[in-house]
Amino acid sequence: MVNYVVMAIVAYLIGSINFGVIIGKHFSGVDVREEGSKSSGATNVLRTVGKEAAIATLVCDALKGVASVLIALLAGVIAKKSTDPAILVQIAALFVVLGHTFPVFFNFRGGKGVATSLGVMLLLNWQIAFICLTFALILMGLTRMVSLGSVSGAILFAVLTLFIRENYLVEGNYILFGIFLAGLVIFNHRANIKRIMDGNENRLNFSKKEKEGEDE
Repeated sequence: MVNYVVMAIVAYLIGSINFGVIIGKHFSGVDVREEGSKSSGATNVLRTVGKEAAIATLVCDALKGVASVLIALLAGVIAKKSTDPAILVQIAALFVVLGHTFPVFFNFRGGKGVATSLGVMLLLNWQIAFICLTFALILMGLTRMVSLGSVSGAILFAVLTLFIRENYLVEGNYILFGIFLAGLVIFNHRANIKRIMDGNENRLNFSKKEKEGEDE
């Protein structure tokens, strides 16, 4: 039990490193949480700072998920007799996303966890992640709504864990993990979902400056 608690804390602290804020201040000197959608995610960085900063934020946020899972994998190997490696990596994966969403170092105001979730998914099962990413990108391309693609991709991940039981980084049951991860992404996009249902969700438009909205 101690190993699981320690891993949760470590993953949460890694997730709490808010690259959107750090990179945004480096590129433009502003706190992106005070601009646009008030989120520190890559989409708001794109709208308020620019493409280079957004790409850097996206990559760094995804790498947080990768790093946390790799640390959990190593810890599972070291403490194999007293720890279930599959549970350990799932705890790390969930808590790094929680850290990204509610970062202790940044007044618990973070992003919506999509890029970090993607990093986690790519490492845990790249085949499922590829399917979800492709599906999400197609939806984003058709609708120009990042939130719709993000939420749909997370839901698809949860569904696919019901049917795909192979090719995981660590063999185990990932159904509950998929449900919890999808639930967290949906919760973080609750305002976006309401706007989608109302028909006034903000859309990406690379040809001109975006109106303020609330996306990833």
